[in-house]
Amino acid sequence: MAKKDKPIATVLAFEKKLVPSDGRFYGVAWENKYGPAAPLKLQEKSVRGTISNRLKKPLQDDPLKLDAEVEKPNLQTVDSCALGCDQDTLKLHFTLKILSGVEKPSACNSAEFSASYAQAAKAYIDAEGFTELAGRYAVNIANARFLWRNRVGAERIEVAVRVLNQGEAQSWVFDAKTVGTHSFDLNHADIAALAAKIAAALSGKTEFLLLEISAYAQIGLAQDVYPSEELVLDKGNSKSKKSKILYQIDGIAGMHSQKIGNALRTIDTWYPAHDDSQNGAGPIAIEPYGAVTSLGKAYRTPKEKADFYTLFDRFARGGKLDHKNDEHYVMAVLVRGGVFGESGKD
Repeated sequence: MAKKDKPIATVLAFEKKLVPSDGRFYGVAWENKYGPAAPLKLQEKSVRGTISNRLKKPLQDDPLKLDAEVEKPNLQTVDSCALGCDQDTLKLHFTLKILSGVEKPSACNSAEFSASYAQAAKAYIDAEGFTELAGRYAVNIANARFLWRNRVGAERIEVAVRVLNQGEAQSWVFDAKTVGTHSFDLNHADIAALAAKIAAALSGKTEFLLLEISAYAQIGLAQDVYPSEELVLDKGNSKSKKSKILYQIDGIAGMHSQKIGNALRTIDTWYPAHDDSQNGAGPIAIEPYGAVTSLGKAYRTPKEKADFYTLFDRFARGGKLDHKNDEHYVMAVLVRGGVFGESGKD
């Protein structure tokens, strides 16, 4: 079929199927972590820093000019957050909803394309049942990847998961330190059970799944914790403005739902450079071009025919992908959601 004869959807969108809430920060003592938890508040600090940025050539070559530059105060007002003097454990609490219906776009202006895609998606669901993706999402819940920087340096980490659907009372507790962050082997019965619940929701066997997730990280008495940092678009030149603004929800330190979602979908080990020890970055978040902004690199490029659009256009029109992993990746992007309309121009 010539390209101009292929069904084209210039309006095409998918709603996300993993829907986390914002996370809230609490402080507790490890020995009583399931007891009452105190909400953590943000604290404002005014600090006098030193000049530490790279210097221009004239300053590097002139010690007197360097001394004069160093004498200038680097005054900053920043937000910070820390546990109390009787608290050694951070509690991060959020809910996660998993929805069905990935085989139905939320918007599509081509009935022919919609029918072709639905057939391909249903064939994937019938064959795979979302078991591979669900297993990886379950591992990222169990290993507490969503704690981000708060996971580093923690002596013990425990993740408690409870099903909130009416009429269900399942719950699990995971020792996150024993669950790896670089592989997705379902060698734990409880992780496999959680994955089965997620797969049932994604594949439409159940309408949705609602989970309550609480992670406990023992990081030490009165230690700093790290909520999400707000993006400051206009800092201006005023010294009175904060140089770091942390996220809070009704006065409670928090983590953006987007950041939690990014951690949960960090499951892509199928990109071309993954097995290359020099160029691979371990599991990366599911993105159309495999973008890792912290490294300034896209691991899935159209040149390598590994990006989402190249694979999706073939998959959605009934074409056969070269590897089963490509199908997993395409469906994971659709679970992520987004707007993927195609240009109507040649």
